[in-house]
Amino acid sequence: MYSIVNTCVLQGLNGHIIQVETDLSKGLPVFQIVGLPDASIKESKERVRTAIKNSGYIFPVSRITVNLVPAHLRKEGSQLDLAIAVGILQSMGEINDFDYKRTAFIGELSLDGRINPIEGALPMIISMREFNIKKCIVPFANRNEASIVEDIEIIPVKTLKETIDYLNGEKEILPHKSPNPLFSDNIDDFQIDFSDIKGQEGLKRAMEVAAAGGHNILMIGPPGAGKTMAARRLPTILPELSFEEAIEVTKIYSVAGLLQSNELIRQRPFRAPHHTASSTSLIGGGRIPKPGEVSLAHNGVLFLDEIPEFKRDVLEVLRQPMEDGIVTISRAHATLTYPAKFMLVASMNPCPCGYYGDPYHECTCSQSSIDKYLGKLSNPLLDRIDIHIEVLPVDYSELKEDKNLESSNEIRNRVNRARQIQLERYRYDKVYSNSQLSPRHIKKYCKLNKGAERIMQEAFKRYRFSARTYNKILKVGRTIADLDGKETIMEKHILEAVRYRSLDNKYWG
Repeated sequence: MYSIVNTCVLQGLNGHIIQVETDLSKGLPVFQIVGLPDASIKESKERVRTAIKNSGYIFPVSRITVNLVPAHLRKEGSQLDLAIAVGILQSMGEINDFDYKRTAFIGELSLDGRINPIEGALPMIISMREFNIKKCIVPFANRNEASIVEDIEIIPVKTLKETIDYLNGEKEILPHKSPNPLFSDNIDDFQIDFSDIKGQEGLKRAMEVAAAGGHNILMIGPPGAGKTMAARRLPTILPELSFEEAIEVTKIYSVAGLLQSNELIRQRPFRAPHHTASSTSLIGGGRIPKPGEVSLAHNGVLFLDEIPEFKRDVLEVLRQPMEDGIVTISRAHATLTYPAKFMLVASMNPCPCGYYGDPYHECTCSQSSIDKYLGKLSNPLLDRIDIHIEVLPVDYSELKEDKNLESSNEIRNRVNRARQIQLERYRYDKVYSNSQLSPRHIKKYCKLNKGAERIMQEAFKRYRFSARTYNKILKVGRTIADLDGKETIMEKHILEAVRYRSLDNKYWG
């Protein structure tokens, strides 16, 4: 007897439909899986055999051949267990005919027939929808995640026996619907707020500009000045995730196995790896390549606290994803690409002791140790950070001041207005924020008036900016003008943008 069952495997975030062909024939009892399976699929023979027996069915004493089509594509993952078991039982005649062309199965089997949750269910469902699959049988624990995609029927099952009863019409299982269909509901409930920060008006302004344009930002200052405090409050002023952005983020977390609630992620990610992180954990990789911190921070924030404490070779791997917005991981059997459009937020002390330039403390570092410490950040990496802001200690009078400070909601409203201007301006260019502008877009959209042009020319000569820094200043100037509601970049806008790059000359000049 012969049968075909559909399932799915992932390569990166892209799913591929796999046809599980099963043939039962006469001959010596043997169970063979062909079609480039990995070790986890080869091991599925024992899981499938035992699960079928413990579900009340007799495992066939036949020559069993399972072929995974297409044969040239390497298959990975235990999610093929359910499809293989269904294929064998259908070949035995235990399952009635069903619309196999439009039905797919994903799930890992336990030895007692229970169906365990899997990683990467959401990107699999999205991929299967594109291949005209109309119904998918999924593990019960993955039901909320899978039902985010609305135009495909999600049938959640707990056991292999329940699956067979459903296919034979002996048990009714209604398609599962997403518990949160209204994405527009505001679900942001932050326990922290920008109103917690006393003083530091310049830092708050720089954070607002960074959030409004999606710009990278570096904070330099002594310990205790409020750098980390401000960075952790940045998500409270970022625009809400759009539905498309939320799907992208949820897919990445699903593949990484970090989707805890099995529902759509609706807040921008905030990732803060420790400075002992390796380049692989930052970029992604492993034997079976998984997303790294830069991909987990996609559409959100990657915060590197005390950035000079990171190994220099680890920091250098950030250069390419910061520029391209993607990470490509090459291995012997596959090359995978993960998205990595993130805001880099970094903080650092100006020297090893932390008090270089502090008006209240004396620095005990030698000039050579200061140079060595600052030299851990290479010029190419600094060039890719749009905004550099110096953070000085807060005065006692500002700490004791008891006035109502501007809340995150008020700042976020201005950020949202600026982002809306950008979305409208770039609606035909596939650009979503000023930080993503290419040189061609900069020439078209970053128009300076005559006074601003003169200021930019003088600053370029004085600070010896690189071409990349020049473009970064224009992008930041464009964002400041958007916050001001102006179409043309004026003198005050370009002056503020240049000021955000003047620290290059002070510390690294």
